[in-house]
Amino acid sequence: MKKIVSLLLASVMLLSLFALCGCSAAESGTDTTAPAGESGTRTFTVGFDAEFPPYGYVDDNGEYTGFDLELAQAVCDLLGWELVKKPIDWDSKDMELNSGYIDCIWNGFTMNGREDDYTWSMPYVDNSQVIVVKADSGISAPADLAGKNVAVQADSSALAALTGDDASEENKALSSSFAELLEVPDYNTAFLNLEAGTVDAIAIDIGVAQYQVAQRGDGYVILDESIASEQYGIGFKLGNTELCKQVEDALNQLVSNGTFDQLAEKYGLSDAVCLGK
Repeated sequence: MKKIVSLLLASVMLLSLFALCGCSAAESGTDTTAPAGESGTRTFTVGFDAEFPPYGYVDDNGEYTGFDLELAQAVCDLLGWELVKKPIDWDSKDMELNSGYIDCIWNGFTMNGREDDYTWSMPYVDNSQVIVVKADSGISAPADLAGKNVAVQADSSALAALTGDDASEENKALSSSFAELLEVPDYNTAFLNLEAGTVDAIAIDIGVAQYQVAQRGDGYVILDESIASEQYGIGFKLGNTELCKQVEDALNQLVSNGTFDQLAEKYGLSDAVCLGK
């Protein structure tokens, strides 16, 4: 009997350690580490949206970069892994993850409302959903969007905040007041539509909004009133707590040595990051 009690206590302590470090999963599964490549070096394949700056995008040299991808590279440098950057169709992200085509989804990935669908790292960014309009639009608050056309990325947090099952009654009423809520494949397309006058506003993550507005000059503004708040984490296949913990431990090292904050400052996200705060 004492042996059984000891085993039970050890199991509880192990589960508590996983909960404390982040890396939470709704149910158990087979733990896996990053697979080995042809050279014997472990590969770590990150699935990301290549049209989601500043978290993941294509730079002027045609290279994939961004805050999340540089973080992933720094993790791999610490662990001696080879990073594989895999741009994915955001609508197909779950299929890519569950098939093993990618090891994680790491690209401004919202945890809220998806808590039971993935094994999550601890949150590392506090994010809000906001509205972007042209500076001369005369729109100063979300309530002014009644009868207007609003763009949003398909399968995005902004779309969920406006129309999802967990959307607030206020946001559901807001979206119902729009003339049209237009789903687009990415936010570059959304800004092209806004510039052309096809839509009057964009519902978007604040970090992406700040980056896009900074890149496009003084012609656009972010409304002061946000429509929702959330947190970003790294999503692993449900049950893959071992790989999650390896990455999370490396992230904590990057916080300790200052790399995390340096990258956040580089991409204008110092006010948004929450890891180590």
